[in-house]
Amino acid sequence: MPPFVARRRSYWALAAAASILATAATAQVPQIATPMGDHAVLQRDRPIILTGTAKPGDRLTVTLGTQSTRVRAAADGKWQAKLAPQPAGGPYRLDVTGSDGTTSASDLMVGDVWLCSGQSNMEYPLKAALNGQSLVDTAADPDIRLLSMPHRVGLTVDAPLPDRPAWQAATPASAADFSAACLLMVKALKAEAKVPMGAIDSSWGGTRIRPWIAAEDARKLPAAASPGTASDVDLLALYARDKTAAIRQYAAQWGEWWRGKTGDASGAEPWNAPDKRAWKPVPKIGVWQEYGDPQAAGSGGHMWFRNRFDLASTPSGDAVIDLGKVDEIDMVWINGVAIGSSFGWGSPRSYTFPASVLRQGSNEIIVSVADSWQTGGMIGPAESMRITPDGAAPVPLGTGWRYSVETADLGRAPRMPWESHAGVSTLYNGMIAPLGPIALKGVAWYQGESDTGMPGYDARMAALMAGWRRQFADPALPFIIVGLANFGSPATAPGESGWAVVRDEQRRAALVDGHAAIVTAVDIGEPTDIHPANKNDLAKRMAQAASVIAYGANLPASGPLPLRAQRMVGDIVVTFEGVTGALTAVSAAGPIGFELCAATRCRYAEARADSSTVRLEGDGQPVDRVRYAWADAPVVNLIDAAGLPAAPFALPISGD
Repeated sequence: MPPFVARRRSYWALAAAASILATAATAQVPQIATPMGDHAVLQRDRPIILTGTAKPGDRLTVTLGTQSTRVRAAADGKWQAKLAPQPAGGPYRLDVTGSDGTTSASDLMVGDVWLCSGQSNMEYPLKAALNGQSLVDTAADPDIRLLSMPHRVGLTVDAPLPDRPAWQAATPASAADFSAACLLMVKALKAEAKVPMGAIDSSWGGTRIRPWIAAEDARKLPAAASPGTASDVDLLALYARDKTAAIRQYAAQWGEWWRGKTGDASGAEPWNAPDKRAWKPVPKIGVWQEYGDPQAAGSGGHMWFRNRFDLASTPSGDAVIDLGKVDEIDMVWINGVAIGSSFGWGSPRSYTFPASVLRQGSNEIIVSVADSWQTGGMIGPAESMRITPDGAAPVPLGTGWRYSVETADLGRAPRMPWESHAGVSTLYNGMIAPLGPIALKGVAWYQGESDTGMPGYDARMAALMAGWRRQFADPALPFIIVGLANFGSPATAPGESGWAVVRDEQRRAALVDGHAAIVTAVDIGEPTDIHPANKNDLAKRMAQAASVIAYGANLPASGPLPLRAQRMVGDIVVTFEGVTGALTAVSAAGPIGFELCAATRCRYAEARADSSTVRLEGDGQPVDRVRYAWADAPVVNLIDAAGLPAAPFALPISGD
């Protein structure tokens, strides 16, 4: 072959290959957004909204079963298609076809979709529930589909998921680690409604309610219900744009809190004047309860750490500090400048910061660590602790640490708006917003343990419901709110209870909403375990509430709920609604746990049940309100004929 012919063929081969590569690089097969995918469930009798991405401007054909529609991708590549409502049925196939190809999802069912969310008691797995192995062994049902959303913090609502969560038909393998309360509830609902069921679990143990509230609604919260939240929404937005600026602003708030608690003058705080404190060598990297220091073991949950390192020259660019694992909340300063703060039970801490914070010669690190549960500290391992200036060798930090015990009871420090468990909107952004505008049958919410001691839960719950209803395009979206179970030492005298306050505010949130129901769990908890295993009875109560507010069943949604308290001839009469049959006191001559209160003093009252009322015997002392089951772990015995307990409450007393 002549050389020029070979060269020409080679040229065209290269050109063709380049053209193919260029075409492949620009080709964009349409994508279907979460939570649609193989084995998904679509909500029956509601418009079906499908979303995704494609090549900007591309014309797409969206086909589901016998339905088909045409849409065009927007300039940013996003597309949305709306299909007519369909009755329960399936399986169906979804095809989205564009100029570069087709993406499909198969084995789709149309039925009812329930979103379950909250903290650890919603996350609690089926395999750990009462009779868990039996429940797992009998979990198989091809018409119940399960979707677990991964734990994820989102700084903005449009942060894409790193991986697509997958739907699975209920089998012993897929059900074992799925939410017990959620799965058992939808299983009971399927038995009644006889349609396919989709259960989405988007829960994270230990979280407060605030991270689950959309930013738009969190900003509107009254200060009494959520102090500082409006400014925290702004700070979260700043953190998404400029982490360094946000850390500095948060550190200023933290410093203001510290000075207010301790009386330190500006510049005299531990991160600016560490020599004011007494320091001891850290005996080993690990939890401080194992230092062998009684003062450290008995600390109020706050410890200071200090270390020094040397640099041969002043670095440029950025630097990274790795502190290993820390439990639970850290705040880090280098040379008096705040460079990072985060939360986690033993999660690694790594912060990137401007190297201008560093200096040639000696540099000092100060770390505040706060712990609120069990053990705490800088737990390493030591070999993972280092500081790495850009382009330079790492400087080990695994030795040389000293600690100083904080003996004062400082209370709660300001929390970072960008964190998972006590931030603002981060879990809504990361775990609810990615579900998009899908239709739901309802929401089951089980959370509140982490909000005890923080009044205003009813306002926060209302804000959460408003934002979720807006996202899912249903202003009447049913919400089932599970009240806190009993946990802690039984009360021997009337007293204050943060758990009781949350229960009452949960009840009031459901009462004023009009599309929500409270599920009482105050009698099926375990006083020594914050995670009661009896999710079986709980799920039955959740299913009953759902059958009423979502399916229109003619039953009391919640069991006995207090309607009013009135003075009657020297006594106080509490009237209940939602009573099946009559109220009954079990294992005693009359109901227990009722209190008559005036000002700041409450006392137990003798009571007797009659039909749908409870009469409290007057004692001639002042009284202006009634409380019932007002304790962390109250003993209760007032039920109706359906076996449902009366809900805990506090009520003012109306006229004679």
